[in-house]
Amino acid sequence: MIERLFPGFLLFISVCATVIVQAEDTTELPEWCRKLPRPIYRSLDRLLADEPWFEVYKIRPCVFAIYEPRQFQEVISFLITGKDRALLLDTGMGIASIRKVVSKLTSLPVIVINTHSHPDHVGGNAEFSEIWGIDGDYTRSNANGNSKPWLKDWVHPPNVCGQLPEEFNPAHYKIAPFKITHYVKDGDEIDLGDRQIQVILTQGHTPDSLCIYDQKNRLLFTGDTFYPGPIYLFVPETDFTSYVRSVDRIASMKNVDLLLPSHNEPTANPKILSSLLQAAQAVQTGKAKFTVSEGLREYAFDGFSLLLAPKP
Repeated sequence: MIERLFPGFLLFISVCATVIVQAEDTTELPEWCRKLPRPIYRSLDRLLADEPWFEVYKIRPCVFAIYEPRQFQEVISFLITGKDRALLLDTGMGIASIRKVVSKLTSLPVIVINTHSHPDHVGGNAEFSEIWGIDGDYTRSNANGNSKPWLKDWVHPPNVCGQLPEEFNPAHYKIAPFKITHYVKDGDEIDLGDRQIQVILTQGHTPDSLCIYDQKNRLLFTGDTFYPGPIYLFVPETDFTSYVRSVDRIASMKNVDLLLPSHNEPTANPKILSSLLQAAQAVQTGKAKFTVSEGLREYAFDGFSLLLAPKP
């Protein structure tokens, strides 16, 4: 089954998702809905179990994963709380109010920063007044919002599974404009009071891609630079050479005990970054083999794959 992900590119829906849905006849569900739940979630401490759209998990003290399992991209936003402020890394799809969830987890002032400005990561930005981001044309353009027709495909079957929130009208789905209130650059630190969070620019997936690093607690939040599953590197804004450099950079980091990716599963072993670097370098040098799936090159490796556009 093929749907639009971004203009001009086709997406094979099964590459990026499994969702927790109960149904008597699973043959009626889209294929990506049938592999549920992802086993990792069974071992995590779930909070706010009555939330109708989001699933919230405590990953570490003061670190919460806010997961959207009923949409095929399985986006994960993260809330990190300090003594004085909280940092919300990404705001998800904008299908339900992430601000309401955040307000149940903390009463602290909240800074939003996005791992990048693709629609599935900035959907709730407009709910917040303090948004930090990269100073660049790509981010500024995306801050104007998005109401392109292809976006509505994301909120209709087979790209959603189970009920959408009652107050949500899929016919009106769009990304609302938002305002960047503070620009960040590589190496900047965000002071949450007793917790310092460093910005690491990791361009490649997009021109404004970044990771954030909690050195004291040895946590690296990888955004879409790494997540388990097919990593999308086929859209026009992707620069694969820059992506390889960014992977090289984070793979060389020594003081990291846990990765926190932005899709599919909220935690991963840092050792996989070495495998990701070797894989990306093999693709770059033409040494890796690929298969063609719905017009995209897929390079499969243990625990992830790299999806690239067709060769010119």
